[in-house]
Amino acid sequence: MVFEISSGMIRGLGTVVVFVAFVGLTLWVFNGKRNPEFAEARLLPFADEPQPDSVTPQESATRSTRP
Repeated sequence: MVFEISSGMIRGLGTVVVFVAFVGLTLWVFNGKRNPEFAEARLLPFADEPQPDSVTPQESATRSTRP
């Protein structure tokens, strides 16, 4: 028995591989166990910003809150 691999078969297998990867990634992302890790990752863009010191009432009175 001779088995030929056609371009349609290769495309079909590629589609199956991508679909399985998509389903696996979706299950990984929406897994409830990973919520604490993602909560920490959401704050990473703000990690290098300096923390504001305690603002004295005099400083806050002189600053404008208008845009």
